[in-house]
Amino acid sequence: EQQREAIVLLDFLQANHFNAVIFQVRPQADALYKSDLEPWSYYLTGQQGEAPKPFYDPLEFWVAEAHKRGLELHIWLNPYRAHHPTGGEVSKHSIVKKMPESVVYLEEGYWWFDPSLQSTQDHSTKVVMDLVRRYDIDGVHFDDYFYPYESYNKGKDFPDEKSWAAYQKSGGQLSRGDWRRESVNKFIERLYREIKAEKRHVKFGLSPFGIWR
Repeated sequence: EQQREAIVLLDFLQANHFNAVIFQVRPQADALYKSDLEPWSYYLTGQQGEAPKPFYDPLEFWVAEAHKRGLELHIWLNPYRAHHPTGGEVSKHSIVKKMPESVVYLEEGYWWFDPSLQSTQDHSTKVVMDLVRRYDIDGVHFDDYFYPYESYNKGKDFPDEKSWAAYQKSGGQLSRGDWRRESVNKFIERLYREIKAEKRHVKFGLSPFGIWR
């Protein structure tokens, strides 16, 4: 059924002269493709960590079918969202369980990677570069590449007191807002450089919207 749905969508795009399709592969530190870094997505099978049955790789399928129709295939990722309230339970497979030192809890039920942490940046970079190396994708696109809305935390500021205190203790001189912006800037620049070094033709884009404090 998933493959039939994909074909209908891709045929529509081809018939209406689109030149690219964007496929979301990482809704919440999970995978709609075969990954050794993050679990199979709850949104794919209804159970985090469970592969499709009968087995297939959705991203591999979408890449092949898009290219058959002359469409570029761009992947869409959420770089910092570790768990969404609608994404099932926080299972034993969840990155929340495997990288607890890198995530914080937001009071509306989200778990969010702390963008300032090296472990966050290293992990998300590994995820993206694994995709770039293993799949014949044409582009990488990020949504929610910023610190989350205050509404996710019931109007409170992002709870990064621990990493902020560590930055100050290390002698950091930036304001908290500038420090946060610099954390995101460093990550985005690093990813751009690594993607282009691996496959220069792969595009890299960001949602043009941000919320800063």
